Amino acid sequence: MKYFITGGAGFIGSNMADRLLSEPENEVVVYDNFSTGRHEFLAEAQKSERFTLIEGDTLDLAALTEAMKGCEFVFHFAANADVRMGCEHPRKDLEQNTIATYNVLEAMRANGIKRIGFSSTGSVYGEAEVIPTPENAPFPIQTSLYGASKLACEGLLAAYAEGFGYTAYIFRFVSILGERYTHGHVFDFCKKLSDDPTKLHILGDGHQKKSYLYVKDCMEAILTVIRNAKDKVNIYNLGTDEYVEVNDSVRFICGKLGVTPEFTYEGGERGWIGDNPFIYLDTSKVRALGWKPKATIEEGVIKTVEYLQANPWVFAARD
Repeated sequence: MKYFITGGAGFIGSNMADRLLSEPENEVVVYDNFSTGRHEFLAEAQKSERFTLIEGDTLDLAALTEAMKGCEFVFHFAANADVRMGCEHPRKDLEQNTIATYNVLEAMRANGIKRIGFSSTGSVYGEAEVIPTPENAPFPIQTSLYGASKLACEGLLAAYAEGFGYTAYIFRFVSILGERYTHGHVFDFCKKLSDDPTKLHILGDGHQKKSYLYVKDCMEAILTVIRNAKDKVNIYNLGTDEYVEVNDSVRFICGKLGVTPEFTYEGGERGWIGDNPFIYLDTSKVRALGWKPKATIEEGVIKTVEYLQANPWVFAARD
């Protein structure tokens, strides 16, 4: 199978490239503009003769269409995944998420490609009334531009599946952790503590409840779905069967780093506009396909801290 990965030099995309290339029958084409992706994340993939890297932007439909030629399956991971940045620069979510997804679908149509895996988010549920939240939960009002843009993308995928015979696999992620992780509060806390281990400023009251999934478990969940789900539009929550408070993740991080900072808090139950105080997804649907995560949230946080300790250049790359 020849796979095309948008955002393939990013956190999720590069891990997927490595996972696919571990199977000798697969070829992988990565398409990335390197706005946030890193060449270093593709070091392992580039050792393979079955790997191709194309530098390009998903907003360039002509280049995207040309790059996709000969591929059979598309993973669309390119997006603005920074919720706070989306609130500060609303057009980013529209362009990099919604319009980019339209371009990907049109490039697929031009090339006769019918299958797509898409990275959505648990943020589409807003402040869910049902916890843990199943895929068929009623949607309240959207609480972030990021979640709203991803929900619009889901609508496009469903419409193209109905109108043009696509098969869509939509993955509503919790926060993903692990090797090559470059944004989110675990990253931010590690960076702050590397700069000054005596103090840590936390957005929110620390009691926000979050669920996380280790990236290698995420890869296996995605492949389990695309190899077993049978519907035209397949929507799956991906996460663990546990959640922690932000204060718990801080405790895991500080314990691993061996630091005892003074904590300060700002923002009440939400750390910023669009921050959801409780995210916990029902993953019984994907578990019914035979998948379950191997790493706990604490193990995922610790693996992330270990990666960041071993790769401090990642902090400088984000400055």
